[in-house]
Amino acid sequence: MGSIVIAIPEGEASVSAPPIKEKKKKFVDPLVHIISFLGENKNRNDVRKIIHSIKVGIALVLVSLLYLLDPLYKQVGENAMWAIMTVVVLFEFFAGATLSKGLNRGIGTILGGGLGCLAAALAQEIGGVGNAIVIAACVFIFGAAATYSRLVPSIKKRYDYGALIFILTFNLVVVSGLRAEKILKVARERLCTIVMGFVVCIFTSLLVFPIWASDDLHDSVTSKFEDLALSIETCLEEYFSIGSEKENQPKFSFNSCKSMLYSKSKDESLANFARWEPWHGKFGFSYPWKKYLQIGEVLRDVAATTLSFKGCLRSPRQSSETLRASIKEPCEVVGSSLAWTLRELGESIMKMRRCQTVALIMPKLKSMRQELSVVALVSPSTLGGQLQNSDGLEIASFVFTLMEIIDKVEELTKQVEELGELASFRANK
Repeated sequence: MGSIVIAIPEGEASVSAPPIKEKKKKFVDPLVHIISFLGENKNRNDVRKIIHSIKVGIALVLVSLLYLLDPLYKQVGENAMWAIMTVVVLFEFFAGATLSKGLNRGIGTILGGGLGCLAAALAQEIGGVGNAIVIAACVFIFGAAATYSRLVPSIKKRYDYGALIFILTFNLVVVSGLRAEKILKVARERLCTIVMGFVVCIFTSLLVFPIWASDDLHDSVTSKFEDLALSIETCLEEYFSIGSEKENQPKFSFNSCKSMLYSKSKDESLANFARWEPWHGKFGFSYPWKKYLQIGEVLRDVAATTLSFKGCLRSPRQSSETLRASIKEPCEVVGSSLAWTLRELGESIMKMRRCQTVALIMPKLKSMRQELSVVALVSPSTLGGQLQNSDGLEIASFVFTLMEIIDKVEELTKQVEELGELASFRANK
């Protein structure tokens, strides 16, 4: 059977398979060189874990000086324990997470302590049975209101810890039974030690080899483009090798696509921490981290669609080699172009430069869609009866999945272009 010739309408650029670029090496943090004595086999994540552990140890030593040095101990006394507790509770792996918990704890402590003191003072003024009634009413009202606020999604994402600390502090102060003036003294002393612990945490986290959540989110999103490009290329390569040397080839693993589907929670956490981080490196204030989450959603859609190839690759009834050969050339061209497009988009985000979507990528996607449309229209009329059985359905499913990926990559291209505008990416040279 002769091969099918795909006609491209005039005025449309033909889709050629761009050369596949080699995956560039990621920037190696200078931190790795500083602690190279720990072993050459340690990867970057292992190094960062060790550094984080050392930073926590340094912070604990610093706050322990409140106990160890007599002049400091005379000033704070037993309240120095609150500074140590603050470091243990607040110090997180990412700088943004530490800053987020610290500010939440500070705001929750101040609001809870302040309102608790006012409620305790009011109860003392009323006295008698009214004292217990006022305290019980305040505990119920503020406790219920703060708990309800923790269930609001927008508050829960960023201020859940602050609401929790508010409930804890308010109840400790208002139910303590101490006299109002003593409550103010205790609250002031404990707040001072908490502030000391917070300052030590922030100083150590932000100034001693900081680990930024924004860098992790940026690298995570850009790496997904390369993973998807490689998955699409490998899927097509394996699909069109069925029946030749299939038995001697390892089956393609969809692990990268599957892990991508479960990355939403991690990306949301990193984006939340990144919003708290100060201006550093290439990321300024009000950086559009929300757009990264939107791009991540589209990437997961592409990964889910790519997983649909699994049915074609693992089907017990494979189509004949003749049928697959009839669509091999156009599908391989489209697959190579999709992989090239994904790598270009990923490189655009990684290097923070504007991608020429309108002038280059969008016309290619349009041509790819037209090419597969011709395949879908010509194949039924040419192959006729064969497409009425399961063999033809498997071919049609493969082509349809490829067209779905094209549509989603087009949406992904628009999202990346919007990110370039919001983040003020530099123009491509």
